[in-house]
Amino acid sequence: MAKPKNTLREINLEIGRPFVDQAMKRLTMELDQSRRMGCAVLKIIHGYGSSGTGGKIRTASRKHLTRLKEEGQITDFLPGEGFSIFEEATRRAFTRCAALRQDRDLDRCNHGVTFIVF
Repeated sequence: MAKPKNTLREINLEIGRPFVDQAMKRLTMELDQSRRMGCAVLKIIHGYGSSGTGGKIRTASRKHLTRLKEEGQITDFLPGEGFSIFEEATRRAFTRCAALRQDRDLDRCNHGVTFIVF
C-alpha cells in the first residue's frame, strides 16, 4: 500500500561503514523505492566525515543529486546545513511535506544530512 504524498522517509547511508560505491548503490535503490512509495521527501544521513571537511559519501551523494536535479529526476535537494526556516528552498519543501516542520535537524546546521524533494 502506497504512503500518502506528505511522507518523509529517512535512511542512514553510514550503517555498516560502506565504501562510497556501496553507499551510492544504496542511495539509488532508496531513491527508487521512495518514488514507488510516493514519498514527498527522503532524508539521507551520510555523515560529515572524520576530517571535518566533508566525507566522501556526502560529497558523492550531493554530486549525484546535483545531476539528478539537472536531469529533472528530483525536484530539489536541501543540504542539512541550509535546512532552515529562513531559507526559501526549505519553505518550498514544507508545502510538499509538512512533516519536515517537525524534523529534528531543522535550524541545526547539520552538515551530515541531506533532504531530497521529489
